[in-house]
Amino acid sequence: MNLYFDNASTSFPKPPMVAEAIAACITNCGGTYGRGAYPRVLSSTSIVEECRDLVGELLGLDSGDNIFFTANATGGSNTILKGLSARLKDKTIYTTPLEHNAVMRPLEYLKEVCNITVKTLPAAIDGRVSVNELCNIDDKIALVIINHQSNINGVIQPIEEIAEWAKSNGIQIMVDTTQSLGDTAINVAQLGVDYLIFTGHKCLYGPTGIGGFYAKNPENIEPLIHGGTGSNSDSYAMPTKYPDKFEAGTPNIIGAAGLKAALENRPKYQHTKADFVELISAVESIPGVTLYRSLDMEFQGSLFSITHKTVTPSTISKKLSEEYNIETRQGLHCSPAAHNYLGTMPMGTVRLATSPYHTKEDFEFLINSLNVICNG
Repeated sequence: MNLYFDNASTSFPKPPMVAEAIAACITNCGGTYGRGAYPRVLSSTSIVEECRDLVGELLGLDSGDNIFFTANATGGSNTILKGLSARLKDKTIYTTPLEHNAVMRPLEYLKEVCNITVKTLPAAIDGRVSVNELCNIDDKIALVIINHQSNINGVIQPIEEIAEWAKSNGIQIMVDTTQSLGDTAINVAQLGVDYLIFTGHKCLYGPTGIGGFYAKNPENIEPLIHGGTGSNSDSYAMPTKYPDKFEAGTPNIIGAAGLKAALENRPKYQHTKADFVELISAVESIPGVTLYRSLDMEFQGSLFSITHKTVTPSTISKKLSEEYNIETRQGLHCSPAAHNYLGTMPMGTVRLATSPYHTKEDFEFLINSLNVICNG
């Protein structure tokens, strides 16, 4: 039985080929990335570049030339936003109400150093952007940031409509796919997305420690980190060619090997969408439970949150773990903006994040366990 329901923090289990690829890289590969021309270096470099191309393919690109690796989506967010700081000075940025601190904290920093103004797009009570109200915004906007899927209630934003509005108004758009890439399709070329951040360890089912970003026009971004790249080594200045401009230091080759294997071996679903909808319905019907999800199930991702009128989130999560071995995460999930909007501050919620590996039987066990904890 799979009782791990914390996949929004990091997915588990991973496809077995991920561990195999990591072990093979450590045991057999050796060599660094792009620093030399002997076989081990060429092998390591190929792993990274093939992984880069696979991420590009997933985003609907012809190559991975505009994909850049960092340690995680937070690294990607900081590289983009701080790298654009000169262009964003004194400008207005709009976000959804459901942003993660991977975006909100860099924006808070830019408020202090660049005098940016941060505003929130109009949205429904579940946090889904109200597309028909976008035309009422009369600010001169420099950038719109969209959390593609909320890590609190699983709301999937109408990215196509938002991107069309942004493009027609000459507004650049950045998309956070931390909770969606791999589960929800997104084609950056068709949408005209300017920037996108991703991580390898969630819906892509890769290891921790590798993620990154896409930039349509990387020349607009200044590098966040400066250092050795194995290129232009006669100069103290950072190279301007890609990916070197954004990838100073030795990259996470082992992580790239694991992520490459994950992208090549996507897990098959062991439950249906109907099973997941039944799970939400059953949990929502438990007396005393309030369930946080999309108002429209067509735009519902693979996670949701709950609170109870008398039992605290910490108590629910603790009892699920200690009495039923069910693993969840409770609290604020690094997303105070979302919890403020949804009215779940300061205690937060219990988040239940599913994966393809869950079965209908796993869902039934979770429902029965919650029933007992919430209502004896």
